[in-house]
Amino acid sequence: MLNFQQNGGNMERFFPILKESPLFAEIKEQDFSPMLECLGAKAQRYQRSETIFSEGDPAAYLGILCSGAAQVERIDYKGNRTIVSELTAGELFAESFACAGVERLPVSVTATEDCEVLLLDCRRITQACCNACAFHQQMIYNLLKITAQKSIRLHQRAEIISHRTTRDKLMAYLTLQATQKNTSRFTVPFDRQELADYLEVDRSGLSAEISKLRKEGVLNCRKSEFELL
Repeated sequence: MLNFQQNGGNMERFFPILKESPLFAEIKEQDFSPMLECLGAKAQRYQRSETIFSEGDPAAYLGILCSGAAQVERIDYKGNRTIVSELTAGELFAESFACAGVERLPVSVTATEDCEVLLLDCRRITQACCNACAFHQQMIYNLLKITAQKSIRLHQRAEIISHRTTRDKLMAYLTLQATQKNTSRFTVPFDRQELADYLEVDRSGLSAEISKLRKEGVLNCRKSEFELL
């Protein structure tokens, strides 16, 4: 369950990351302090491997990862983990569930590095307050745009894992990464186990396919670095 042990504090330390966050696009920095107060912002620190949100938690808050890294993941009834997405500093998470009015989160969010998170009450974003804050309309527009962009990424992932074989899933993922980064040489945000969890395949089978593709001259790789030949 959510447990805010370190709330409030000096919110100004978050301003540099907020200025880069798409949620705060077109919002003036001088509005940040009253805005965070209006939205009931809460700051929380998490250590590596600590759970930020657990499956079943109330879907009332959206999070902004202000430092470190985290993963959105889903665990099935057999205990198998699927990585839904990788989060880096500045990214939002859980906003879709909070905005959709889902009562309980269907996923978990886990810190993969020591991190600090800013949590915002989604209801205070989507519902105009009695103060008629000027930033509300802009923030709602920003949130809608972010949600739409994430929907596209989820659709891309669904296309990747719809392939039947480990080889096809891997090549679809690597091809998408090369296209998005506009280079044949790139680094993925996963180690081998995490990549297997993201593609929903067995790790040993994934490693075997990578080895075959290297021998066939299709790709080169070293840890998380890949090159399509």
